[in-house]
Amino acid sequence: MKKLNNKLGWSFTSPYVIFTIIFFLIPLVWAIWLSVTDWNMMSPEINFVGFDNFMTALASPAVKASFWVTYKFLIVFVPLAIIMSMVVAVLVNGLPKFKGLYLVAFFLPYLSSGVVTSLIVKGLLSYNSPLNIFLRDHFGLNIDWLGTPMTSLFVISLMIAWKMSGYYALILISGLSSINEEIYEAAAMDGSGRFRTFWKITIPMMYPALFTVIVLAVGVSFGIFTEVYQLTGGGPNFATNTWQMEIYNQAFVNLKSGYASAISLVAAVVTFASIGVIKKGLEKWGERNGWS
Repeated sequence: MKKLNNKLGWSFTSPYVIFTIIFFLIPLVWAIWLSVTDWNMMSPEINFVGFDNFMTALASPAVKASFWVTYKFLIVFVPLAIIMSMVVAVLVNGLPKFKGLYLVAFFLPYLSSGVVTSLIVKGLLSYNSPLNIFLRDHFGLNIDWLGTPMTSLFVISLMIAWKMSGYYALILISGLSSINEEIYEAAAMDGSGRFRTFWKITIPMMYPALFTVIVLAVGVSFGIFTEVYQLTGGGPNFATNTWQMEIYNQAFVNLKSGYASAISLVAAVVTFASIGVIKKGLEKWGERNGWS
């Protein structure tokens, strides 16, 4: 009977195990092997270079700059995503009916392709778009949305936050719906205003949902590539050149696959370390609000 249960268990877990081996373990081993070689993906000759690629990556100003750009996206994107998803969650949660219909409508952008979304935004912000013509004709503003460092970074962050807000709102609504209405009634009897109630009661009691959303948003900010590639290509002046763009450029433009693999492994370590630090901070915030 025990052997039968073991076979049954392995039969259920085998698809996940196979998926993990094919799409995670094998690529990881391949990346580690590439990172200690100088292979250019075209030449049959492969030379072992040890840790030279890592030393070059850690000393490279371009790699360091791309890491700082990634953290800039983190600082801009995560608050935007939290605020937008929270607004959607609160508005939809307050509706008397058809909540599911509105949630589906807000969730649709998440299902759309990043390439398609980027092309639409690029058209909307082009020089002769209706938006820019309106701003020039009525306010005398001639804004190069994707041609200046600050605006390009903000536009990309805002676009991704808009795309992800519906998905994050689903998680936040589950947190909102779990709060007992009697708590709000008690707060109202004590004279607590709406803003104070929201900040002191709603936000702390939504800790599990907020924790999940913030960690997910941080993970997204470390993997931004498609939108940057389509809208700015890492410009202007490398202002949006994330480490994903740097890895792509080194691997497929400069044909330095070994060097690109070394950068990707360094980026993975930094990503996991950064998420770990943020999670630790969130856990301490939760403990202060009674979550353990």
